Amino acid sequence: MNALNQILLEGNVVKSPELKTLPSGALLCTIPIAVNRKFKTSAGETQEEVSYFDVDTFGKIAEVCGKWAPTGRQIRVVGRLKQDRWKNADGKNQSKVKIIAEHVELLRPSKSQVEALESEKKQTAAMLAETANAAAAQQEAQEVTF
Repeated sequence: MNALNQILLEGNVVKSPELKTLPSGALLCTIPIAVNRKFKTSAGETQEEVSYFDVDTFGKIAEVCGKWAPTGRQIRVVGRLKQDRWKNADGKNQSKVKIIAEHVELLRPSKSQVEALESEKKQTAAMLAETANAAAAQQEAQEVTF
């Protein structure tokens, strides 16, 4: 019988995701996220703690996250914990726990991402308007010469 190993996290991408192809040919995207937790102390003061996690995604999810999960993006991850163990150069045992994503939701884009999208929309609209005006002017010029 398998023991339960499931985790649900919601946080923000803190660094650009790292996309790479493994020797097996599988696509891996590692997303570093920060998860904030607010709590009250026994004295009634509100405090905040931040935990940082590396989230590994594979295949199509990795491809999508590599493209659409830039720094600042809010993200929800359902996955499992995995502990990697190794010996360092001194022969000492080392370990690290990371999250293996089974489901990822890309939530609200950051304010700077929204501003960039708005700017891109405005540039596209300006380009289309300029192109339409140029085409209309060219058509008028051709009609006058005939």
